[in-house]
Amino acid sequence: MPLDHTFKHPRRPDLEYNLRWVYRHMIEEYARHNGHADLLRERSAGATGD
Repeated sequence: MPLDHTFKHPRRPDLEYNLRWVYRHMIEEYARHNGHADLLRERSAGATGD
């Protein structure tokens, strides 16, 4: 499926997204949660990573 493929939000038909937006959003969320996990790990272990 091409990254420019568009589809409508299931509950909000007025909103339209493309696959590129979905991938970018998922990568940003994954990175954000990994950052939070690093902070919690450092706080509990007292160590910092590279």
